[in-house]
Amino acid sequence: MAFLPSWRPGPAREAITSFLDESLALPPDQRVAVLDNDGTLWCEKPNYIQYDFLVRTLHAAVEHDAALGDRAEYRALLDGDRAALGELGLQRIALALLELCAGWTPDEFAERVRDFMAVEKHPGRGAPYPKMVYQPMLELLEALRGHGFDVFIVTGGGTEFVRAVSRDLYGVRPDDVVGTLVEYHYEQHGGGPALVRTAQAQGEVNEGWAKVEHIQTQLGRRPIFAAGNSAGDREMLEYARAAGMPCLAVLIDHDDAEREYAYASAAVTFKDTEPITATAGRLGWTVVSMRDDWSVIFPA
Repeated sequence: MAFLPSWRPGPAREAITSFLDESLALPPDQRVAVLDNDGTLWCEKPNYIQYDFLVRTLHAAVEHDAALGDRAEYRALLDGDRAALGELGLQRIALALLELCAGWTPDEFAERVRDFMAVEKHPGRGAPYPKMVYQPMLELLEALRGHGFDVFIVTGGGTEFVRAVSRDLYGVRPDDVVGTLVEYHYEQHGGGPALVRTAQAQGEVNEGWAKVEHIQTQLGRRPIFAAGNSAGDREMLEYARAAGMPCLAVLIDHDDAEREYAYASAAVTFKDTEPITATAGRLGWTVVSMRDDWSVIFPA
């Protein structure tokens, strides 16, 4: 197969190719790549895919217990009331959604995620969710592996949600996913020991500086390649870019309204100080234009 076949000739492709060639001079254990997920490996509009999964879970829960729909957080979600969601705040909404999965075992949660991915479709494009991955990024993952890189996903999304699908979608092992963690409770379950999910997050949401700290605490290796798309990835890209030579920081710019969406990517848990594309230009990152650098966006 041709090398990066969905990448058009240009500065972005050349920067990636040069970096990969130069990386071959490094010892294999220094070839570490980290990539964000939402908006970097798969589509994050009009909603995060994990958000759609949790809302579907909410609808199923309300069918069994209609009284749940009276709770302010759930009513706003069911009605799609963005004004009410804004007033309630992200933290309150996120904790309410976590409660929906409390008491599930890890295997039960993973099975439900896989069932969701197998049957549900993207609300804007009508394609199955597994087809909402970016074909050029799948090719980049293969190119990294072909050059001896260990590839990790470092996401702001839930660790277990991404782990449930990472091998099938990206060829990334579940234990190579770093994300936002949920707390578990150990108990005797069905006559034997078991873990069940709680309604509490463990530590910080995996965004911004937390990504760099969690790379160290959970992986223990410094990346020389990082890819992201929002200010939530800034510190991770800065960290990889400062690793020495060769190194590469790649920013995906969503500028293709016809084939995907055109928008300025923003962090979720904090306010950006400047557009992330401006940050990329100032810090010398490689900016990938979906419109100009990719001949296709989604798999055929």
